[in-house]
Amino acid sequence: MNTNTPPASPRPGDSYVQSFARGLEVIRSFSASAPQQTLSEVAAQTGLTRAGARRILLTLQTLGYVESDGRLFRLTPRILDLGFAYLSSMPIWDLAEPVMEELVEQVRESCSAAVLDGLDIVYVLRLPTHKIMRTNLGVGSRLPAAWTSMGRVLLAGLPDDALQARLQGLIPQRFTQHTVMDMPTLLERIRQARTQGWCLINQELEEGLISIAAPLTNRAGQTVAALNISGQANRSSAEVMQATMLPALLRAAQSISRMLGTQHG
Repeated sequence: MNTNTPPASPRPGDSYVQSFARGLEVIRSFSASAPQQTLSEVAAQTGLTRAGARRILLTLQTLGYVESDGRLFRLTPRILDLGFAYLSSMPIWDLAEPVMEELVEQVRESCSAAVLDGLDIVYVLRLPTHKIMRTNLGVGSRLPAAWTSMGRVLLAGLPDDALQARLQGLIPQRFTQHTVMDMPTLLERIRQARTQGWCLINQELEEGLISIAAPLTNRAGQTVAALNISGQANRSSAEVMQATMLPALLRAAQSISRMLGTQHG
């Protein structure tokens, strides 16, 4: 499962800085499956020439974002500054964390918050209680929006024309035998999440994984993020999670949404 899918590339224009975009591509080429790479591997991953990849890597190395032993390149912890700049610009997450901690204590399951980026969700806060997925999730991790509870809630927050335009670029992937593959059914599920104000995903992304999500809204009622609880089917069925955990999740989401209204009011 690829959790590092970048958003679709924009069309270059007068305001498009190609060298900067290429630098970001080089940074994104590093991942859990490729934590260190040779110059040739970076060039192959990004479609750059060896000379172009070398210039970018040496620039990143000079700035302290990349280090090298002479052959292999790897990111340094300084790269986290780029992500933390986003998180620190949204102090709501500092306020939301105690609410999420209380929710985890109450339901004894993992709790996460995410935002929508293209066709992916990006985790901005995560409080785990158990390792529930084969994928090691943390802040900055990406998952496909269409087959996650938070993703469907976030997609449901889009106007219908924007939703359908967004999904035009979607390529269905079968993660499990439960994965919804046809677009009419997927659209129906997303619209259902919009109508009921929450979404439950039962083993569509990974066998045994069940998650419930609710939207986090700003003062104008716009969905800006999502909150979820994730658990294992061998501990609690989807019906039990919906009956026993959904009310607590909705209360937590409403509490954080009120904070969002205050922050942006």
